[in-house]
Amino acid sequence: MERQDVVIVGGAVMGAATAYWLVEMHPGLKVTVAERDPSYATSSTALSVASVRSQFSTAINVKMSRFGVDFIRNFPERLGLDPAVANLGLKENGYLFVTSNPEKARLMEDLAEMQRGLGAATEILGPEALSERFPWMNTDDLVAGSFGPRDEGWFDNMGLVQGFREAARNRGATFVKDEVTALEVEGGRVTAAVLGQGGRIPCGAVVNAAGPRAAVVARMAGLDLPVEPRKRTVFVIDAPNARHPDAPLLIDHGFYLRPEHGQWITATVPQDDGPCDFNDFEPDLHLFEEVIWEQLWHRAPGFDAVKVIRHWVGHYEYNSLDQNAILGPHPDRPNLYFINGFSGHGLQQAPAAGRAIAEHLLTGGWRSIDMTDLSIDRVIAGRPFRELGVV
Repeated sequence: MERQDVVIVGGAVMGAATAYWLVEMHPGLKVTVAERDPSYATSSTALSVASVRSQFSTAINVKMSRFGVDFIRNFPERLGLDPAVANLGLKENGYLFVTSNPEKARLMEDLAEMQRGLGAATEILGPEALSERFPWMNTDDLVAGSFGPRDEGWFDNMGLVQGFREAARNRGATFVKDEVTALEVEGGRVTAAVLGQGGRIPCGAVVNAAGPRAAVVARMAGLDLPVEPRKRTVFVIDAPNARHPDAPLLIDHGFYLRPEHGQWITATVPQDDGPCDFNDFEPDLHLFEEVIWEQLWHRAPGFDAVKVIRHWVGHYEYNSLDQNAILGPHPDRPNLYFINGFSGHGLQQAPAAGRAIAEHLLTGGWRSIDMTDLSIDRVIAGRPFRELGVV
């Protein structure tokens, strides 16, 4: 293949968003995206619960997701696509974090003030207000809840990635079905990407958008990256005594729950959570009965009768340093850019993250949002920048 200005390793939502922004900002730029499986059968994008919220503990994440929700809401207009096809069906039921801990309730108050300062609508509700707004919930043991009544909910994940792909292609980006198996490095810079089906792509820059496999790509350039796959089993359940289609996405102490077409989606973080094999999609079916159901029934009596309808397994691209994104170039490989490690909140932040990488690659610095706190410098220094709101 002829020399490309940019090669993007990974064509799911991060790679597709970055490709879109690059060719949108710089028409005529030669951009190739290499994706090993364009069916996305096991990608984190396809297996996401596809939610968006403003309730984070760091301002940078609030800013990214607030840009994301506006982009998602106006997706067809933003990308110049057919609204009848590309509308992402944003359902703004909100997020509701609840706690029985007075100290955490005080933290909720502080974070809500920060979030509102950035345009969010976060409300802190006491037990009585929670019971009045969500009468199906048991609030006896709760101290407070943090609720986002707008700009929070869920949307069409595959519509997002396919829309980015289509818009990027329409502007000249190339998508190839192949796996990058090596990176050639000369003089401290990546000079080419080697493909599994043969051939190489000489390039001016590379973007690592490989999701849970991001560390593998980093090692191709002789670098370390604290990103690993973490398995999450998601259950779709039916509860005939709990029909609450307007319910928010509820984050309780040991599980999360949201309505889905008359049924519910629920999941938990395993106690022995740790890295898994890239090919491990075996469900941890015991988690529903042994961990989730008792807590769910306690929180909402209508879940006394529950049936698991189906389940799926996805992988978080988990940043083991601090559960936050790693963005931008590496100082030892200045033309290798990272857009990795979102730890479960990447889909909603893809519009902002892709834009940020494109801006930095094209101009040499952060522009629309200052992403310095999320740069790889903190990883090299072993200095965590923690996000407390990881679900």
